[in-house]
Amino acid sequence: METLATDPGIIDSGVYLRLGLIVEGKRLHNKQPPPLLSRLASSLEISLLLQHDKSPSEFQHSAVTVFDGRSPPEITISQYLDRIFNYSRCSPSCFVVAYIYIHQFLDVTRAHLTPLNVHRLLVTSVMLAAKVFDDRYYNNAYYARVGGVSTKELNRLEMKLLFALDFKLQVDPLTFHSHCCLLEKQNSDGVQIEWPIKEACRLNKETWRKSTPESVCSQTTAR
Repeated sequence: METLATDPGIIDSGVYLRLGLIVEGKRLHNKQPPPLLSRLASSLEISLLLQHDKSPSEFQHSAVTVFDGRSPPEITISQYLDRIFNYSRCSPSCFVVAYIYIHQFLDVTRAHLTPLNVHRLLVTSVMLAAKVFDDRYYNNAYYARVGGVSTKELNRLEMKLLFALDFKLQVDPLTFHSHCCLLEKQNSDGVQIEWPIKEACRLNKETWRKSTPESVCSQTTAR
């Protein structure tokens, strides 16, 4: 993952510094959430608001995917991203790659980002990005605990995302950089979603307890 955010040459690494992906040419090891997360939350929330303003007729060709739940979770996108970051300890760059995966998925499936699918798309995409680009990552059972879904469901979501992306998970430095630039333009303060976010999609509220999920599953080392 480090090569994406520190690739020398024609790519200006200034955006990586401002997003908190690197510090003086090195990967970020700070336990505090980087500015990237607030920009990503803002971008996704703006997308949801834009979709919310569309008329029902504009959604008639939108695909319903396995990522769509019955009702939106109570947790906000910003809180959800912070939770994933705090517990997964994946490299911050994984969130940029997840952002790319989500864009690609929506484009391929002709689906829209909605309050019913954004959380599941996030946890699945971040988990997949960590598996591809990080040296160490947690297993599916751990991410399921963090994300508030069952392990069986997360396994199913992972396979759906993999097939939708045709297993093409590598991200070249230019694509990574362009999406970082898009995120940098977002309002760092975020935009609050105006519709009520109520009970999670078939999730047990016990999942959102503040206790660490680390006792449930062990970390997996990539080979």
